Amino acid sequence: MYKRTVLTIAFAASSLLASGLATEAKKAGLEPIPTDKKELMKLIDNPKNPITDEKVELGKKLYFDPRLSKSGFISCNSCHNLSEGGDDGIPAAIGHKWTANPHHLNSPTVYNSVFFNSQFWDGRDPHLEAQAQGPIQAAPEMSATPEHVVATVTSMPEYVEEFKKAYGKDTKITFEKVADTIATFERTLVTPSAFDDYLNGNEKAMTKAQKDGLKTFMDKGCATCHTGIALGGAMNVFNITGTYKFQDVGDFKGDKNGMVKVPTLRNITQTAPYFHNGQIWELKDAIKEMGRIQLGADINDAEAASIEEFLKALDGRKADVVLPQLPASTSKTPKPDIN
Repeated sequence: MYKRTVLTIAFAASSLLASGLATEAKKAGLEPIPTDKKELMKLIDNPKNPITDEKVELGKKLYFDPRLSKSGFISCNSCHNLSEGGDDGIPAAIGHKWTANPHHLNSPTVYNSVFFNSQFWDGRDPHLEAQAQGPIQAAPEMSATPEHVVATVTSMPEYVEEFKKAYGKDTKITFEKVADTIATFERTLVTPSAFDDYLNGNEKAMTKAQKDGLKTFMDKGCATCHTGIALGGAMNVFNITGTYKFQDVGDFKGDKNGMVKVPTLRNITQTAPYFHNGQIWELKDAIKEMGRIQLGADINDAEAASIEEFLKALDGRKADVVLPQLPASTSKTPKPDIN
């Protein structure tokens, strides 16, 4: 009887400790992806352009269609590969004519980007709809004009019919409408993880090592910037307590106030290399460097390993994305231009 009572008390204390950690995490500003579909839709939907199955399916086709680019070779998925971390896995994005990003900027993940307060490394656009227009037109990326995009889409009767089904028979296909539709698909790319399960009440969702890592993560001050549902996605000053050791790779210095978008930590184990210019390949090294330049903290090997264990709990469950079958080109479809 005594032994059973002791075990019961010990279990209760352990559960209380775990619950206390989850509460502490929420107080630190960390938020879970909601399990309730209605609550999630409140966060990801755009009231000006509500999510529908028709828009999502059409947006997925456009996301994977390389014919939107000038060369007919590069799609959104080229730099934001949904079969892995939602990025391209190389230091600097490669675009039209095999051009590396002129500022040596790394492609951010598209997964969970709906939760970001700012899009692009300099945060110049707040919404996915505006962001989707940028890479299509950027010379070192897809290098297309709005006219090319509209001509491409309207040249294929199947696309024209799908736009009518998605937006109404009288809809006019514009460049902005194409970008909005791609963004609608991107809004659904949400990856709940063991961390979300834990904050949502499942005490066993995270391992002890991951819980210890969460505590280390908060104690070191990482949650100061990596906060909210995305554990990032807002703007913050870079090089606060030190200078990033690869600062001179590329000419990016942030926005006019020296602010840089804080990368999301969701699926971070799958999105190497790290930092805006993709110069650090090992996650433990990125953790130590962030501690040095942002927190003024000397994070040792054991602490870095602990934080890394927590970050593994942010590996999300990705929905199966079936590769879409795209409409056939017609005689009116613009020809690829590699110049």
